[in-house]
Amino acid sequence: MAHEVAFLKRAKISKAQQYTLLAVFGAAIALGAAIALIIHFTGQIAFNSDVIAAEEKSIVEYSTAIKKLGICKSPKGEIYTKEELDSCKPNNTNAASVPNSLRYNVVETMAANESLYSVPKENDSDCTNPQTGKAFTFEELNDEVEKASTDDEIKLANKLMFSCSALRIIPDALPSFKNEEALLSSLNKIFIISGWQPEALSPGGTSGAAKFGTNLNTFDVRLSIEANVAKTVNVLTNIERSIREFNIERATIEWSGDDSLTLQAQATAFYMDKSTLPEAEKTIKVGGNK
Repeated sequence: MAHEVAFLKRAKISKAQQYTLLAVFGAAIALGAAIALIIHFTGQIAFNSDVIAAEEKSIVEYSTAIKKLGICKSPKGEIYTKEELDSCKPNNTNAASVPNSLRYNVVETMAANESLYSVPKENDSDCTNPQTGKAFTFEELNDEVEKASTDDEIKLANKLMFSCSALRIIPDALPSFKNEEALLSSLNKIFIISGWQPEALSPGGTSGAAKFGTNLNTFDVRLSIEANVAKTVNVLTNIERSIREFNIERATIEWSGDDSLTLQAQATAFYMDKSTLPEAEKTIKVGGNK
């Protein structure tokens, strides 16, 4: 009898130990699951925070770019709201309403530059004010832009501003792409003004990026002039006075006995790549690996 009682007690103790072990094991599983969930949710919170921070930074940079370009009127706050962007019409934005922007500096400051405006235009017939019978002044062009209301009127006013103000000389001074025909045409005009006509014109050869600008490119030009001293000096003077830059890097001169000379020169002309806003991509991963 005593042996059976002892056996039953040991059986109960062993069973109690099993329950205890199961309870500890269950608690360990629950604790592990809780820790795993905490780590998961912490990672999700950190990931979402990174996404929100990157989104806010993108919005700020986007707003800054719009303000610097002068595409829309300045926002009421630090960044543009959706309503402000929806109501923005770049063609209807007056340059005077976006001071210190690229639009203002071009349309208001550069277009009104009297030194640039003094450069003669090939054909001024399209830039004649029908009311005065004279070429549009900058003030008159600006009035046309400000009083334009419909899309067609705005388009016409902007076309007048860019083709009849000082802005019209920019493509001649620094083209936005490599154009051999335009380059040779500019040289030919200089030769004609100088009273000298070459036998033939041809492209100069290679081109490449200039060392002092990432989007400023060079275009080699070869000059060959055979004329008397007066005409040669006249050609060089007009090249120096040209609105388009011709940088003569080296030249050789051969004199003859009849007051004439032969000039062989290597020059460099320039053109710009079109400017664009670069698109940036950023990948955000859970765990902070970016």
